[in-house]
Amino acid sequence: MNLQELAEEFAENVAAQTDAIWSGNASKGNRHAKRYIAAFKKLREHGEAGMDALATLFTHTRMDVRVKAAIYLLSERPSAARPVLEEAAKSEGMIPFTAAQALKYWNEGTWSLDVD
Repeated sequence: MNLQELAEEFAENVAAQTDAIWSGNASKGNRHAKRYIAAFKKLREHGEAGMDALATLFTHTRMDVRVKAAIYLLSERPSAARPVLEEAAKSEGMIPFTAAQALKYWNEGTWSLDVD
């Protein structure tokens, strides 16, 4: 699987997790979360090139995908990830709330992404 395919795997599973959560199927959502975390880990193994592939999702059509990619890149690329989160946080709902919380922790200096 090439880097762009891994980024798409990340995006597809973020979207599927969101859809599962909205339909009330937490176990299905958890399966998709494991898959996008695995895709992220594979992208991370490729260093900057992998992070570049993930950053392409900042313009994805779905807000949940844009926000999740920005959250996963916040520590690596704050100047690129923060505007994505800031834009999403202007709206209302679960995804904007998630974006706002990530920004809050980032601004407090307590942000940490633990996917190991």
